[in-house]
Amino acid sequence: MDLEVFFLLSFISIFNFVIYLKFDTISGNFVFFDKPDGKLKRHSKPVSLIGGLVILINLYLITFFLKLLEIDNSIFEGNYAYAVITLSTLYYLIGLIDDLKDLTPMMKLSFIVLSTFFIIYLFPEINLEHFKISFLEKNYHFKYSILFLILAFALLSNSMNMFDGINLQLLLFTFFVFIVFILKGFNSIFFALLLICLLFLSILNFKNKVYLGDGGAYLLSSIIGCTFIYQYNNFDNFLSGDEIFIILFIPSIDMLRLFLVRSLNKKNPFKGDLNHLHHILNNHFKNSNYSIIISTLLFVFPSVLLIFKLETYYILIISIIVYTLIITNLKKY
Repeated sequence: MDLEVFFLLSFISIFNFVIYLKFDTISGNFVFFDKPDGKLKRHSKPVSLIGGLVILINLYLITFFLKLLEIDNSIFEGNYAYAVITLSTLYYLIGLIDDLKDLTPMMKLSFIVLSTFFIIYLFPEINLEHFKISFLEKNYHFKYSILFLILAFALLSNSMNMFDGINLQLLLFTFFVFIVFILKGFNSIFFALLLICLLFLSILNFKNKVYLGDGGAYLLSSIIGCTFIYQYNNFDNFLSGDEIFIILFIPSIDMLRLFLVRSLNKKNPFKGDLNHLHHILNNHFKNSNYSIIISTLLFVFPSVLLIFKLETYYILIISIIVYTLIITNLKKY
């Protein structure tokens, strides 16, 4: 291991360990708290919402030192790193404002769309030059990729935010996606350092001391979205469009189901309810630990099938059947 890498791993570990040890003191200096309302927010006492801020500070530190030390293949090259930092900051601020002021769904969506358009316009590097489906022998070239990317980022940010309903669920999902990036060799040092931050946050989240909040969920979605685009344009072993959807399958399909069910019941598809996957699991098992185990197995399952070299359309069919059976059977009993 290079001395520079060892220094960074040690520094980020110590930095986050200090935050963990002094968290009660640190969080007390902020006014970001999620207060129970007896409806959708059923926790017993106010919980700190600085999880997203901790990730953002880590993102700044990691990017600064990796750029400063010029470690090869450790971070997004060129202006891409600045694009990720800028988009992550904007997404975090949108989520933070929503956490504090409770924005309407249309306001949130508008801010997400405008922020994404601004970043793509400012940093042309965030652009899809082509799009590939693994089982089709053809690359699809985009003429107006900006429209596709704005839609993709809006869906990704909303699906991840809606997936952040019980402790550890979104953090474990992000853990899983980052590990996929590391195994594929995409900026592995960058994501290994971010995983250190997520590890300490996961412990605090499990102890019900901190939530990511909308700011943290949106921030993580921006990092994941930018990485998928970056690997598409810069790596030979890139993940195809359908493989990306398989990795994101459970948060995506759960969001689509919620939108569909709400629309069929003539309700606002953006208005929160108690019909999310984590609500169904909690209502059935009465224990959030069991809910997290089942949820984790569910979102890992489609990606595991990729290892067996199955065609992705078979994986999607199998995953939809498994997800549907679990949802329908748990709601029965």
